[in-house]
Amino acid sequence: MADQPLHVSGPQWNALEAHPEDTDNTALRSRLINLIGETVQSWGLRQVQAASVLGLTQPRLSNLIRGRADRFSLDALIGLAKRAGLTVRIEVSRTAG
Repeated sequence: MADQPLHVSGPQWNALEAHPEDTDNTALRSRLINLIGETVQSWGLRQVQAASVLGLTQPRLSNLIRGRADRFSLDALIGLAKRAGLTVRIEVSRTAG
């Protein structure tokens, strides 16, 4: 699942943000936070230990595991993904039309 490209578009994301240009950012942050959270939970560590591995405090990791994407910037999540051993690739292309 993590190897599949993430395509963000559609009305479900447009409804979440007041400005359409923010929808991709929200979708990307949500996807990253889910993948990082799943990875961290697979380690089987206590939150304090996992937080230390990621360079976070335990309360900050708790926000991540609870899916609080609004508490993390896209830049911060990319850094956390790398520290969690995930590979992040960004692909940019022109929109048809």
